[in-house]
Amino acid sequence: MQADYVLTNASVFRPGSDRPADTVSVAGGRVVAVGRGVDRALLGDGTEVVDLSGATLLPGFVDAHAHPVAAGVQALRCDLSTLPHDRDAYRQAIGDYAAAHPGDQTIAGSGWYGDAFAGGFPTRDDVDDVVGDRPVVLTSHDGHGVWVNGSALRRAGIDASFPDPEGGQVVRDADGEPTGMLFEQAAAPVNALIPAVTPDFLRRALLEAQQRLHAVGVTGWHDAGVGISAFGLTDILDTYVDADAAGELTARVAGALWWSAEAGLAQLPTILERRAAAGHSRFTAATVKIMQDGICENCTAAMLSPYRGTTDGNAPSGLSFIDPDELGQITRRLAAEGFQIHMHAVGDRAVRECLDALEPAIRENPEFDGRHQIAHLDVVDPSDVPRFARLGVIANIQALWARRDKEIVERKLPLLGPERERWHFPFASIARHGARLAMGSDWPVTDPNPLLALHTAVHRTGSRADPHAIGAGVFDEPLVPEEAIDLSTAIQAYTVGSAYANRWEDDCGTVEVGNVADLVALDRDVFDAQDIGEVGVALTMVDGRVVHRAR
Repeated sequence: MQADYVLTNASVFRPGSDRPADTVSVAGGRVVAVGRGVDRALLGDGTEVVDLSGATLLPGFVDAHAHPVAAGVQALRCDLSTLPHDRDAYRQAIGDYAAAHPGDQTIAGSGWYGDAFAGGFPTRDDVDDVVGDRPVVLTSHDGHGVWVNGSALRRAGIDASFPDPEGGQVVRDADGEPTGMLFEQAAAPVNALIPAVTPDFLRRALLEAQQRLHAVGVTGWHDAGVGISAFGLTDILDTYVDADAAGELTARVAGALWWSAEAGLAQLPTILERRAAAGHSRFTAATVKIMQDGICENCTAAMLSPYRGTTDGNAPSGLSFIDPDELGQITRRLAAEGFQIHMHAVGDRAVRECLDALEPAIRENPEFDGRHQIAHLDVVDPSDVPRFARLGVIANIQALWARRDKEIVERKLPLLGPERERWHFPFASIARHGARLAMGSDWPVTDPNPLLALHTAVHRTGSRADPHAIGAGVFDEPLVPEEAIDLSTAIQAYTVGSAYANRWEDDCGTVEVGNVADLVALDRDVFDAQDIGEVGVALTMVDGRVVHRAR
């Protein structure tokens, strides 16, 4: 047998193995040898030998929670995500984009950060003088807020008399007038002003995102919202199915079908039909995504006790998007139909509601290996930490958030208070109790580079390579340092942990003979790096095919 590639002089990541390796050989899309030195019997005229000069060779990263098509759409529209967190920079970019796209009926974009503005949120006044003749609709980097101009408010009919919708909020000034900031479901009328994207545009967005993910070592992902209406998206099920059928999908993708909180169990037949429409070579959709709350920064994350320091003296405790009793009925029905359940829970009340809903679903379906998961877990009450392991629920973590960014320090921690801050992203506690960890980025909410997230998981600080790590203590004041995890654990969460969550662990997630050759070669030994985020990706391989190579 002749190898297609021999990757040698590497530090091969094989935790738990008693046989250190420095060489991996690949043929026919699979790993055919792992050992010490080059086996010359595997060399032939067509073999490419790659000397990694002592750099780390890992299984490909698997992003356990991302929205890549939304990220691709963002890249093709008015993209603010790569800019400094600066009001003037945003205004300049919006004006430049509008001038370059005079035919756009609505200026649509995303990626802004609230810490660029006094008070943490932009207003219509921040953009009206830049673009006043057309609606401007700009989704925040986290997807939970939308910044609009006066034209968008008028066209959408949002004025002082417009009521807050269920599951949403219109931010208002002292006179009750909308400021230009809309949270959650309140943004639906302005999102409706954005012309529907075409199938071709969505396909281009997917392929753009796929290449960007390959460039940071990601070989597969879990799309946590196929059918989500956030980020200005329409349904993307056909986008994946068509790209898969055309052979354009090089990554492995597990799609989570979006559960509409408003539609309830009446949508189950449609969900079943959508699952059947997928299930092809590289894209499956056997998961349902349920969003139970919002985020802490705008007080929509569901908390067990009220937020601190709100202006009206009656601090809210956030929003549960689905009544807990109904949530239990939904999870039991979904599990009975053989669906994995992927739940968004940021606040400690939402986490508890999700665990409470999953418990009977798991108990009533003992033969079903559901691998249900709860994502984000910003705040987890100590009494709920052991329940993940006990129930077999996967903790789907976004480690990049567990640091003292300016936005977190100024907007989030004051709302939580010091007692709840102690249980902010309790990764180590969850792992110590025996739960499985899977790691993802939530891109485009935050950067998709796994190495930036690994740095924060290990150090609970920001990497100096991350342009969005902003704040006086972000690099040297760890956020709840006792909740840090070691680098090996973090890498396993981003590889085999996420592969397990997607039911891929028998074929990928580890560097073993017989596994598919989904591999990422770094540009140095990651275990020697002072700043893990400064480590680069030299080569990414999927099914034994090089899909990215650094120049």
